[in-house]
Amino acid sequence: MSSFEIIMPKLGESVQEATITKMFVKLNDQVEEDDMLFEIATDKVDSEIPCPVDGKVVEIRFKENDVVPVGEVVAIIALGDADDVEAPVEASESTAEPETAQASVGSGSTSDIQSTSGRFYSPLVKSIAKSENITVQELETIAGNGTEGRVQKQDVLDYLSKRNGANVSTPEVKTVAAPVAAPAPVAEKPKVSMSIGAQDQIVEMDRMRRIIADHMVMSKQTSPHVTAMVEADVTDMVNWRNKVKDAFQKREGTKITFMPLIIEAVSKALREFPGVNASVDGYNVILRKNINVGVAVALPSGNLIVPVIKNADQKNLIGLANDMNRLATDARNNKLGPDDISGGTFTISNFGSFKNVMGTPIINQPQVAILAVGTIEKKPAVIETPAGDAIVVRQKMFLSLSYDHRVVDGALGGAFLRRIADYLEDFEINRAF
Repeated sequence: MSSFEIIMPKLGESVQEATITKMFVKLNDQVEEDDMLFEIATDKVDSEIPCPVDGKVVEIRFKENDVVPVGEVVAIIALGDADDVEAPVEASESTAEPETAQASVGSGSTSDIQSTSGRFYSPLVKSIAKSENITVQELETIAGNGTEGRVQKQDVLDYLSKRNGANVSTPEVKTVAAPVAAPAPVAEKPKVSMSIGAQDQIVEMDRMRRIIADHMVMSKQTSPHVTAMVEADVTDMVNWRNKVKDAFQKREGTKITFMPLIIEAVSKALREFPGVNASVDGYNVILRKNINVGVAVALPSGNLIVPVIKNADQKNLIGLANDMNRLATDARNNKLGPDDISGGTFTISNFGSFKNVMGTPIINQPQVAILAVGTIEKKPAVIETPAGDAIVVRQKMFLSLSYDHRVVDGALGGAFLRRIADYLEDFEINRAF
């Protein structure tokens, strides 16, 4: 009888693992196509995973609250009727070659790290450890800088550089002083001391808020942030929207807000300045081919999520408006799918939706820049006329660009931000939608 493996899906470009928050099935359950198998959560989105086939659940390898790396087999579905399915053979790998498996574990190799250690190691870390002949005992000594002390790629590379630099073959060599072979001690995060009054209330962060907090700290530690600001005169853009919004909604069945107009301007500017549509990998700069614009959306819980409009530069205003409204609605109703929040290359944060004038946003890693747009306000402005200068009322908006100074210098960041403002200021008042 054939079987089908249910694999933990890739839920975003930077997502390497997900937490199983709820199991909807149990062993020996009969399932049909599109039945929900389990619910997962990442720092990006919560999602339910449906069954792609009909069959019987013959193996479940993880349980609720387990953290599962992307690509790992979560469950196995035997195809066919329940009466035709034979009981699964457990621990098939360990029974195939018991002598070899036992010797491997005894020697401290990384072939089965997870079973010989209570500590979690990602597939990437295990792969590096295997290729560099790092034993399980060595891995246990490496201090992790990831969430909840998890060992990351850079932690292993730092350890290797110290070990190789000291010409140490293995940490068991007694002639080598322990401090030389061991990684440098990791400084503990400073804890702010505070007093708590009798009337104060302590509210524990929920899972999503904790992940956001860790992600924001990581971004500030990773990228040297610089913020530039311009004030754009968006009078023509405001007047155009006011003129067409009723006809637009009647014809297209969706609202036209200012955000699609801003996304259009950003997409045009990103095509001209590809150095901003990028990521950093060590000393390499990855210039992204696609322009995928994410927009931060506030959830009813107070948390944030960033749905992504794919290939935004290839869409007209109708397409951008439809995508933006759908994604915002799905985000607030917790119905975003994995594809809706993955692959972003640039992010926009709308401070203006809360009537804020401007802000200094934190870069959404692994991107290198993020744009904040402020509220649109009527202001007196001096303009040139044939009769001389005149003070008139204009619609003004601040734009703030935070960028990664490792790869985006002031000239590039400033020119890119100015180009966005130019596109918004030169909005064609008589354009069709």
